[in-house]
Amino acid sequence: MKQIGILGGTFDPPHIGHLIIAEEVRLALSLEQVWFMPSNIPPHKEKAKIDAQDRVKMVRLATENNPNFVVNTIEIERLGKSYTFDTMKILKNEHPDKEFYFIIGADMVEYLPKWQSIDQLMELVKFIGVKRYEHDLKTNYPIIEVSVPTIEVSSTGLRKRLANRQSVRYFIPDKVEAYIKEKHLYE
Repeated sequence: MKQIGILGGTFDPPHIGHLIIAEEVRLALSLEQVWFMPSNIPPHKEKAKIDAQDRVKMVRLATENNPNFVVNTIEIERLGKSYTFDTMKILKNEHPDKEFYFIIGADMVEYLPKWQSIDQLMELVKFIGVKRYEHDLKTNYPIIEVSVPTIEVSSTGLRKRLANRQSVRYFIPDKVEAYIKEKHLYE
């Protein structure tokens, strides 16, 4: 059975933290691929600042140099709020030959009890928890812990830098930064 990591998020914008997490988890667990899954409307935060198609394009640009990274747009295509349980039910039906590992930061590990249909979701997917600054990986749910280098970068902070016309060099892949400038995103 092929083992696939899933890294969901708004990716508003995608940054090196996302890429490092995906690659480190892939290597640590010998996953065949990591699927980046941009959400349409995440249930736990406000709507993304940038249109879904621009976010998908940025994720494609960010991941294009890694043959083990795949962009999956199932949540964008479904529209509405992106509940992981609904997504994983569909993916398990469409890909019965794959075992899925859902990658989340420690902040989301703490939030797991509030996830929709969490007990049923635990039967569909294994959760991978990665450490995040000021958060522990404490939960009653079975989580596979993976240590990754800690890079203090957030999409929220990068949006502020972009809005203030500050440099985001090295925080965002060059092609993503060029796309942001070309489309005048986050201004």
